[in-house]
Amino acid sequence: MSNKLQQKLAERAAQGNLRALKTTAGLIDFCSNDYLGLARSEQLRALIHKEEDKYKHLPLGATGSRLLSGNHGLFEELEGMIASYHKGEAALLFNSGYTANVGLLSALPQRGDTVFYDEASHASMKDGLRLSFAKTYAFRHNNVEDLRQKLKHATGQVYVVVESVYSMDGDKAPLQELAQLCNEHSIALIVDEAHAVGLYGEKGEGLTVALGLQDQVFAQVITYGKAMGSHGAAVVGPKVLRDFLINYSRAFIYTTGLPTHALVALKCAYTFLPQLSQERERAKKLAHLLYQKLNKLSGIRCTPENSVILSVFLQQPEQLKLLAAALQHDGYDVRPVLAPTVPKGTERLRVIVHAFNTEEEIEGLAQAIAKGT
Repeated sequence: MSNKLQQKLAERAAQGNLRALKTTAGLIDFCSNDYLGLARSEQLRALIHKEEDKYKHLPLGATGSRLLSGNHGLFEELEGMIASYHKGEAALLFNSGYTANVGLLSALPQRGDTVFYDEASHASMKDGLRLSFAKTYAFRHNNVEDLRQKLKHATGQVYVVVESVYSMDGDKAPLQELAQLCNEHSIALIVDEAHAVGLYGEKGEGLTVALGLQDQVFAQVITYGKAMGSHGAAVVGPKVLRDFLINYSRAFIYTTGLPTHALVALKCAYTFLPQLSQERERAKKLAHLLYQKLNKLSGIRCTPENSVILSVFLQQPEQLKLLAAALQHDGYDVRPVLAPTVPKGTERLRVIVHAFNTEEEIEGLAQAIAKGT
C-alpha cells in the first residue's frame, strides 16, 4: 500500500504540483486571509481573555456533539447574535467553513431536486454536492445567461449555489441578477460569504446584506477563519432551515461542538467588526494601488480591479514557483496557486492585501515582482 501511495506522490512531484507544509515566519504577509488584522489584534486578544472569565463555569471543550452533552447557553446566545448581525431569522454554528458547506449541501437538496453551482465554487461546496442525492450542474463562472439556459434541466426544488466573493479569483458574483432570476423561478439561492464578511456591508456583514438581498437569499454561509480572525462557521437562514440541519446534517450531528474558547473569540470578534470601517476602506485602497502598479509591468496581468484578493498571471506560468520563491527570499510572503487547485492554464500568484499592510510594502512588492519577471 505504501508503494502505491509513494507512486501517486511521485506522479504529482513530476508534474511540479507536490504540496508540502511550510512555515514563513518573519515575512511580510501578502498571503493570509486575515484581511482586517483581527487574527493578530492584541486588543481582541485582551478582550477574549477578559470575556473568558465570564464563562469559567463552562467546560473547556464541548465534551460531545451538541445533540448529546455538547450544547450550552453560549452556543444559543452566539447563534442569536449571528442571525441578527447578518439579518437572518436563525443561525447554526459549524466547526469550519468546509464543514458548513458540506453539512448544508449534502443534506438540503433531496433526491429529485436540482442544484446549479458556479464552476468556480469552493471545493467544500462541490464536495457537499457530491454527497447529495440531487442532480447537479455547473454553470460558467458569473455567467447568468448560461445559468438561465441550464435551468431547462431543473426538476424538483431548485437551488443556485455561489460565492459572493470568489476565493481564488477575488471577483464578486452578480448577486442582484442572480437573486432576480431565482425570484422569477422560485429557486433557493445559497451564498457563501466566506471572503466577503468583514469587508462588505456597513458593519462588515457581507455582500448579501450590503446589497440588501438578505430576504432574497435562502441561506448565507458565514465563515470565521478569514476577516474575523477566529474559527468556525455558521449557516444563516430561516428557522426551519436551522431545525432541518439539526435533524439531517450529518456534519453537524456527528461531530463534537466547538470549544468554549472558540465561541468566546467569535463573540468578541463580532463586537470589533462594526468598528473597522476605516480598516475595510484601507485594505481596498491599498489593493487598488497594487493592482495599478502591477498592471503597468510588462508580462504581467493582474485581476480583478476592485478586490483585496489579486491574481497575478505571467506569460510563462512555469515561472510562478520561481517567482514566488524569489519574493519570499526578498521578504514577501506570496504563494503560487497551481493546478489542481485552479484549472490547468489558470495558474497564478494569489496576492492578498490587508489593512495592516503599508504603502511602502505595496511599492516594495511591486518592485520585487518587476525584478523577478
